[in-house]
Amino acid sequence: MAPAASGRRRLLRLGPQGRSWTTDAVVIEEPMEIRAGGVPVAVTMRTPGHDFDLAVGFLVTEGVIAGAEQIASIRTCEVAADGRHNILEVELTASAPGFDPARARAFYVSSSCGLCGRASLDAVRTRARWEVADDPVRVSPGLLAELPARLREAQRVFDRTGGLHAAALFDSGGRLLCVREDVGRHNAFDKVIGWAATDGRLPLRSHLILASGRASFELVQKALLAGIPVLAAVSAPSSLAIELAEEAGMTLVGFLRDGGMNVYAGHERIDL
Repeated sequence: MAPAASGRRRLLRLGPQGRSWTTDAVVIEEPMEIRAGGVPVAVTMRTPGHDFDLAVGFLVTEGVIAGAEQIASIRTCEVAADGRHNILEVELTASAPGFDPARARAFYVSSSCGLCGRASLDAVRTRARWEVADDPVRVSPGLLAELPARLREAQRVFDRTGGLHAAALFDSGGRLLCVREDVGRHNAFDKVIGWAATDGRLPLRSHLILASGRASFELVQKALLAGIPVLAAVSAPSSLAIELAEEAGMTLVGFLRDGGMNVYAGHERIDL
């Protein structure tokens, strides 16, 4: 049985009409530890579901592996006392680049901010395996304007809880390929990229990825390491996200809603 992404909680509701006790759906947030070669690599706060995709995507976007072909196996190795799976063990092949278990760094990833303070522009520039600057994809404002509605229609857990981020992968024609939801926006990206890696689709040339919230540095970094040339977000990008997109030759679109948008980098890919 797939782990639940939402549950119900009793609450006190207050409003102009008074107060009442009721129950409501809330999004589940639980820790998951990722181990590679028996070494703890990360503990991420995530919404249960598509955990294998999350682990694969995380390892890809952290530069531990180039693709799913460098994973020998992946399994749940321990289960919490309440029955929830919370530790994933990933065995890597000998071809996995740059992974030294003796020097592995474990770090905590919150659901709110990604790898805060760990990444830098120089580190991302060094680790990126695929160039996006020469990607020939072009998109129209009309196509971009349609993407948030397509993502929203696919957000099934959000409909119940209102408390999840989402990431959606589209091809150059705007066809929706994959949607993943999570309490962490970076986890949603990792789940999408992990799905693509497992399906043998990396690098994701001429694809677009959409974030349901803001575009942080971490999300641009993850898109870059997956070879995605266009990142769009419903909300604002950060200054460092814009700087990285400009340096990488990525198209970065923000405030994509209500038919409008701001193009912060890579405007030459927009057909005007």
